[in-house]
Amino acid sequence: MTQPQLNEFIPPPECPVFEPSWEEFADPFAYINKIRPIAEKTGICKIRPPPEWQPPFACDVDRLKFTPRIQRLNELEAQTRVKLNFLDQIAKFWELQGCTLKIPHVERKILDLGILKGGFDAVCRERRWTKISVKMGFAPGKAIGSHLRAHYERILFPYNLFQTGANLPKATLTNDTKDKEYTPHDLPQRQSVQPQETCSIARRAKRMRSEVSLGCFKVEPGEDDCENRPNLRRRMGTYGAKRHPSKRQNGRLVDHYMCLVCGNGTAEDRLLLCDGCDDSYHIFCLIPPLHDVPKGDWRCPRCLAQECGKPPVAFGFEQASRSYTLQAFGDMADSFKSDYFNMPVHMVPTELVEKEFWRLVSTIEEDVTVEYGADIASKEFGSGFPVKNGHFEITPEDEHYLSSGWNLNNMPVLDGSVLTHITADICGMKLPWLYVGMCFSSFCWHIEDHWSYSINYLHWGEPKTWYGAPGYAAEHLESVMKKLAPELFESQPDLLHQLVTIMNPNTLMNNGIPVIFRTNQCAGEFVITFPRAYHSGFNQGFNFAEAVNFCTMDWMPIGRSCVDHYRELSRYCVFSHDEMVCNMACKAELIDVDLASVVQKEMTVMVQEEKKLRDKISKMGVLQSRQVDYEVLPDEERQCCKCRTTCYLSGITCVCSPGKMVCLHHPQDLCSCPHGNLTLHYKFTLDELYPMMAAVILRAESYKNWLSNVEDIVENKGNKKRGLEELHSLVEQAETKAFPQASLLDQLRKITSEADKVAVMAQQLLNGKRQTRYRSGGGKSQSQNELTVEELRSFVQQLDKLPCNIRQAPLLKDLLNRVDDFQQHSERLLSDESPSPLELQDLLDVSLGLDVELPQLPLLRERLEQARWLEAVQQASGRPETLCLDTMRRLIDQGVGLAPHSSVERAMARLQELLTVSEQWEERVLALIEARPYHSIETLDNALQEVGTIPAYLPNCLQLKDVVTKAKKWLHEAEALQLGGRIPVLDSLSELVLRAEGLPVWLEPLSRLEALVSDVQSWKESAAKTFLLKNSSFSLLEVLCPRCDVGSGHQKAKSKKVKEPAQISKKTSTKLDSVCDVERALSESKDSASAMTALAEVRQREMETLLALRASNESKLLSAESCSALSVCVCQKAPSGAMVQCELCREVFHSSCVTTAADLEYGQAWLCPLCQRSRKPPLDKVLPLLASLQRIRVRLPEGDALRFLIERTVQWQHRVQQACTDGVLEKVTDKVNTVKMSLLSQSCFPLSVEEMMVEGFLLQVTLPETEQLYRYLLYKLAPPPAHSTPSETSTEQDQHRKTSSLKKEGVNGQSKKNKRRKESSDSEHSKKAKKSHKKKSKKSKERSEESKRASSPSHTSSDPAASDSEEDFSLCAAPWCREPEGDEVNWVQCDGSCNQWFHQVCVGLSAERAEIEDYICISCTQPDYDRD
Repeated sequence: MTQPQLNEFIPPPECPVFEPSWEEFADPFAYINKIRPIAEKTGICKIRPPPEWQPPFACDVDRLKFTPRIQRLNELEAQTRVKLNFLDQIAKFWELQGCTLKIPHVERKILDLGILKGGFDAVCRERRWTKISVKMGFAPGKAIGSHLRAHYERILFPYNLFQTGANLPKATLTNDTKDKEYTPHDLPQRQSVQPQETCSIARRAKRMRSEVSLGCFKVEPGEDDCENRPNLRRRMGTYGAKRHPSKRQNGRLVDHYMCLVCGNGTAEDRLLLCDGCDDSYHIFCLIPPLHDVPKGDWRCPRCLAQECGKPPVAFGFEQASRSYTLQAFGDMADSFKSDYFNMPVHMVPTELVEKEFWRLVSTIEEDVTVEYGADIASKEFGSGFPVKNGHFEITPEDEHYLSSGWNLNNMPVLDGSVLTHITADICGMKLPWLYVGMCFSSFCWHIEDHWSYSINYLHWGEPKTWYGAPGYAAEHLESVMKKLAPELFESQPDLLHQLVTIMNPNTLMNNGIPVIFRTNQCAGEFVITFPRAYHSGFNQGFNFAEAVNFCTMDWMPIGRSCVDHYRELSRYCVFSHDEMVCNMACKAELIDVDLASVVQKEMTVMVQEEKKLRDKISKMGVLQSRQVDYEVLPDEERQCCKCRTTCYLSGITCVCSPGKMVCLHHPQDLCSCPHGNLTLHYKFTLDELYPMMAAVILRAESYKNWLSNVEDIVENKGNKKRGLEELHSLVEQAETKAFPQASLLDQLRKITSEADKVAVMAQQLLNGKRQTRYRSGGGKSQSQNELTVEELRSFVQQLDKLPCNIRQAPLLKDLLNRVDDFQQHSERLLSDESPSPLELQDLLDVSLGLDVELPQLPLLRERLEQARWLEAVQQASGRPETLCLDTMRRLIDQGVGLAPHSSVERAMARLQELLTVSEQWEERVLALIEARPYHSIETLDNALQEVGTIPAYLPNCLQLKDVVTKAKKWLHEAEALQLGGRIPVLDSLSELVLRAEGLPVWLEPLSRLEALVSDVQSWKESAAKTFLLKNSSFSLLEVLCPRCDVGSGHQKAKSKKVKEPAQISKKTSTKLDSVCDVERALSESKDSASAMTALAEVRQREMETLLALRASNESKLLSAESCSALSVCVCQKAPSGAMVQCELCREVFHSSCVTTAADLEYGQAWLCPLCQRSRKPPLDKVLPLLASLQRIRVRLPEGDALRFLIERTVQWQHRVQQACTDGVLEKVTDKVNTVKMSLLSQSCFPLSVEEMMVEGFLLQVTLPETEQLYRYLLYKLAPPPAHSTPSETSTEQDQHRKTSSLKKEGVNGQSKKNKRRKESSDSEHSKKAKKSHKKKSKKSKERSEESKRASSPSHTSSDPAASDSEEDFSLCAAPWCREPEGDEVNWVQCDGSCNQWFHQVCVGLSAERAEIEDYICISCTQPDYDRD
């Protein structure tokens, strides 16, 4: 332990201690108000609760983790901190001069340099050094004064000279070996908010040490010159000096460094550079001059003044570097105390700790550091007291602590605390703070925010020592501390509000403070501080305390004075005092009567001051104003930038300074703009403040007013009656405001009770809930439970006799008036013949609000039902399209149940008549529709005309109308189908017949159309039997049309040469690719000519595709190097065994895969299954089919295809005959192919011969020319073998004979080509034909006769009997033949290439015109139709 101070600490007197009873302890504020006259004289007091009051400790110990503050004890005391600051400045001064400060020892004690500062000249002149040594506690007679003077001259005198502005007389500091080196405290560096780096001596020292240790020098131009100057190298190597204009010497640029004192650059070895600004000085130019260059860093006088003249940084506690749990902090605290006092913590006397604490805070020799867990938010970690909905599970017997007023979570918001009117939760003020202390950890001198009360409860641990001064001594205490430590208050005017400065109570009392009191707060005890009572203290050891603020009504004027004091100090307010007052004023009716008296005074002062300030602002010229809701703004946005006061009632802003505001006390401190640019922001207008103040005054004087009102009511004074609500209000007011009980209150309650009974009865009457003795279940009508009109009149008259007015009285009078109006209106409506249902309903709706017996109601309900029914009948009759039979029946049923009335009976009669007529017609129309056989359309149309006059919705009649409409449309379409002699299409005809089946009407054309359809179906069946093979997969149209699927069953050709025809064919026709396309094209064609054109296109593509397929198949066989690589036949396998080849497509097939005629004779062609599509009937069986179709006169795709097939067959016959006549067959080569080659290879014949043969095979008609041509060509190319049997020879001869016959016939046909005569076996018919052919010459007749024979299949068969049937095939070639009948039918022959015969009437020619002009048929005029 160090040596004790001269003056030991004398404990101040004890503060009062109170021990309330349970009854006194029940109401905290009442008890505090009781002890206040005693306790506020001492500033602090201690309260010991009843012994049974032991609340459980509810803080979450496991979760509580905090970072304490670091407290260095000798830095806390104000005078000691002044000394430390002075020593830091001295150390800094010498450090900048390159020296280290060491504090000398005198008489084995550290010399207190702070006592020696200042007054050197006066002390030396008056020789007072001895007195100073005695004053400092040294014994006289030992020449201590001379030592003190020497130390002063060596350490402090240079610093004092520096402060006067003079240069150093000698910048060296010699130290004694006994001197103790001083380590600066560097207070600013350890604050929780660090000062700027430029103020840190430690940081500069660190920079210099690093530069020296690293040996790094900043390279500047001219560094080599500096190396030649050893005295400057240390300076200039680190910082470049200021240079003057250079001169060139001997071709080299030389820098000059000039002394700022003499202005000369000579004696460079004596030139010294400043380490701060790089200015240069001669050491002999300084005042006084230096003998040598300093060893450390050196600062020039200018930098020295700048560095040492910086203002000190505000002092504050720094935070510890680690966080503690409660257990860890306790272990540390106990260990510290036991180690410090060298004894167990519980054995250290409190007096010893107290004396040691005040010794440590006053010494500069010992630095003791402790930690203090202060201002820990209970909201985050939980209060030490139990709270509702907290994590701490409280036992049932401890539940009363949750609502206890002494629970610090409840005390700030009790009814007697004005802090309840602050909306924000303020930590430490409305929400408790927690404090975890250790030995010597202290709380410095301070008063509570806003000079409020505070209460502190020590939950557990070692005691807490308190010191306090009464509120009236606050200003005196502040002045004493400012006097004793003025340096601290110069930098921090609000130092005492920062809780960082302590001062010995003995010192304060010695300097005039009247009295300081102390106490030791033990666990389970409360300490209360009163408004503006300064208090401080320290902890005896490890403990846990909790504190909070509260404010009672007596604090209100003190709080306003505090705000004014804060304004002078420019200190922030925790909350707005004006806002709190206004909040209470807004709830004036709810606050206590006594509190209202206090608020009234506050409001009066506040409003008067606000009015004065606003008048001042208005006179300044501030004209703009805006109302602002300050409550929604954060406090930092509504603080005066001058005095830091929180603005609430008003504030001044300017557009030039957004975000800044000043209060009305400092409008001139906002900006320099004209006052007209300023804007007054206000919360309330003065007109709004006055009513608020009036409400507070009213509340304060409420009891007096209440007493006067009650006396008036009881004594029935005045002519005007008061309302029942006012009576209730007075009773409630007396109860809620705790007015004294008196006889007047009892009388008021009695009067109010009697008036309530009358009001209840009146309200039940108005609500329709009045019960009477006549009410019984179900047997009585509602009218028996209601008042009569006369009873209502009597009740209204009785209300006037009550001593007060009830709210229902005007309503009852209004009810009576409405009943009278209802009766008058109902009499008028009942007398009307046809009243409006809307008026009746409105009147009945009015009656619902009249809970009075009304005799007119039954009659009104009857008339309402009648009026609604009549309106429904009228609406239904007005919309006949919706008036159905069911509606009529429903209306009649409804009318039957109505009360009798003349208007109802008339409407019933009309409705019944309409229903009868409508039912009769519905039955008649249904019979007409369901009649068999069907009626004619005329009969149905006549019935429809009669029904149209009935104004009703009749479904059967509408159905009849739809049937007649559809029938007329059908007849029109049937008539248009054959209009102008056009031949109908089968699809249109079938669709028309199908539609007629759904019409229940007799349609005259229907039977004929059905017969036509039946004939067509019969014809199609006959044609199918003629052409189709058994179980054929082809349809009739597929067989009759040219093939569209050529090559689809075979492998496609691969050579480029054979692809070209297919590509050309694809370009010429892209729409007729399938039988469906062909069928659609034929059905959509307008006439037979367009159908023939489409089929001709298909025929052309068929020939091109088939020829390409033949070439592809033959080239495939010839080009294959190996048979195994080929895929042939329907099985798509390689050739093997016996193979056969189709004479049409040239594909090769296995004999086992296809059906071949084993007895196939020589000269007979074999076709594969894909090429053999039909039976190929002879032409004589096909022509009758065409003739019969022409007689039916219906167009169908199969008929057009059959006609095209016959024309194609006849044309092919002509081509064969023409080839024989022209000798084309004679030119066929005699070249014989190999045995394996096909007999009809295209390489052996001209292309025309091959096409002729291919087309012959394609024809689905059997012709002798086809077989003759094939045998002829076969004989030419491959005659029968020499070893043929006789039968084979005869066959060959027969073939030769047939070939010759074919050639003869060709020649004869050519010779007879000029004949043009139509012969007939019927002489009469021949005569008629000759009459019509007078124009034609004999030559033309012979030509026509030849053509007739050529077109006849019997002509080429050399059958003489064939001429007998010539007339059967003398048919008109026109597809639209009209089959004229009569005695004489005129014919005409085409002069084109077809030479066919036509009826003149079928082609539209007259006999005269046929004699004069040539006729060419439509087929011959088609340019795209290939007849070659």
